Amino acid sequence: MQDDTDILEQDLSGLKPAEWQQRLADMAEENGMYQPLGPRHFATFIDQGNTLLVTFESRQGIESFSETAQPLGFDLVKNLGWSHLCLISDGDTWFRENRIYGFFDQLIDDGFFEEFDNVVFYGAGPCGYAAAAYSVAAPGATVVAIQPQATLDPRMTEWDDRFVEMRRTSFTDRYGYAPDMLDAAERAFVLYDPYQSLDAMHAALFARPNVTRLRMPCMGEAIQTRLIEMEILYRIMSLAGSGRLSAPAFHRLARARRDNNVYLRNLLNRLDYLERPYLTMLLCRNVNDRRRMPRFRRRLRALEDQAEQGAFRAPPPGPQKQG
Repeated sequence: MQDDTDILEQDLSGLKPAEWQQRLADMAEENGMYQPLGPRHFATFIDQGNTLLVTFESRQGIESFSETAQPLGFDLVKNLGWSHLCLISDGDTWFRENRIYGFFDQLIDDGFFEEFDNVVFYGAGPCGYAAAAYSVAAPGATVVAIQPQATLDPRMTEWDDRFVEMRRTSFTDRYGYAPDMLDAAERAFVLYDPYQSLDAMHAALFARPNVTRLRMPCMGEAIQTRLIEMEILYRIMSLAGSGRLSAPAFHRLARARRDNNVYLRNLLNRLDYLERPYLTMLLCRNVNDRRRMPRFRRRLRALEDQAEQGAFRAPPPGPQKQG
């Protein structure tokens, strides 16, 4: 077998979809397996280590997140020596496809997941739903799902009007209701922003003894993007693969949000919405001490003017920085 790190260094960006899929197929077949699963899905498997990462990704997401147009899991294969099973869709399909059901049935029959010491399922959004739903195929697995939907069955989640085109798709047959499919997992982690109301409502449906719901306030509707920007997504997955991911460990990593511009802007907007000028002033001071963000500098000046005019009591000044 050739060196995986050499094969996985290929740049697949700029290729047409059919050529891109063929190149991925060639890479997988040299190191494991490639399996077409109908017109909108396929699977690749890189056989390398005793920890297996199972990711669900879309072609569009891969092109958006990776400069080399490679699945997110490939970096973990290269850097941590894991094996990687990747289910890829063309568009958001929630992986509701009979051929995918059959594919996982065959993996179960073959004892595929039993060959690994640790199995981690990962996905975000529609792919997070799939990661939770199909994790039942590997009892004892760890699941990391970012902003997953529990189901799109309109009889249960008619309040979610974001994906009305999926309402004729069955979410009540095999591998259907994602929270129930997590019962076989050793542990699962569901990441969501409580201020994204629809995401929070789905997260509430995942309440299970083996599920840890990790709140990320003010991270917005693209948490996976923020985690990549903060360079902590792979660290989270590394902890999951070694059985060391926990709420305290996650929140230590999440402190990186203090330097994420999108988070800081969202937090400022939230405090303004709540009309909390005292806290807003503390935030603006903190950001101005650490970063160059003109919006926060202007907002601080405006708040200082309002405080001088008696609109609210300003917080006492902090300790002066040494020159």
